[in-house]
Amino acid sequence: MTTALVLVGAYLLGSMPFGYWAVLALRGEDVRAAGSGNIGATNVWRSYGRRYGIPVVLLDVAKGFVPALVGTILVDELTGALAGGLAMLGHWRPLFLGFRKGGKAVATAAGTFFGIAALLGLIALGIWVVTFLVTRYASVASMLVAVVLPFVALVLDEPWPVIVFASAAGFAVLLLHRPNLTRLRAGTESRFQLRRA
Repeated sequence: MTTALVLVGAYLLGSMPFGYWAVLALRGEDVRAAGSGNIGATNVWRSYGRRYGIPVVLLDVAKGFVPALVGTILVDELTGALAGGLAMLGHWRPLFLGFRKGGKAVATAAGTFFGIAALLGLIALGIWVVTFLVTRYASVASMLVAVVLPFVALVLDEPWPVIVFASAAGFAVLLLHRPNLTRLRAGTESRFQLRRA
């Protein structure tokens, strides 16, 4: 029963479109009509600036962290990993937006790692930040972490649920970034600016 409640709660929390709600409440606008059309923190930051982007980043991370940590503490690591996966699914196809397009779940995946394997989460954050600062492409940083992290989990001898989650989440992130890959190959991918023009 506890496992079921954690998993249902994880999807519902993941489905909360904080980026969409924040922009709608404070600006009266639909973030899906701006930039890439995603509701995630990257598009919110790029389109509306860091005043909106930073809170949305933290909330999207929390969507993965809270259910993963609760599942791990109350049940086990497998439940924590499944909860994180369902939070990612909710972020991608949110119930509260009629299961329509959500975000790419990178921040939610990061939160999950902090909930089930904090060291792995710190390493992922370090790789992402360094890659982003060098390239100014959030997509490149996210895809690099997606590729590298399963191998890091193996080297660190993490429990099998963590390794499986790292592999599945990495595959999902790469799949959701296919349009970014197309734009990178075409030279049309936008570099991220920390301050909106």
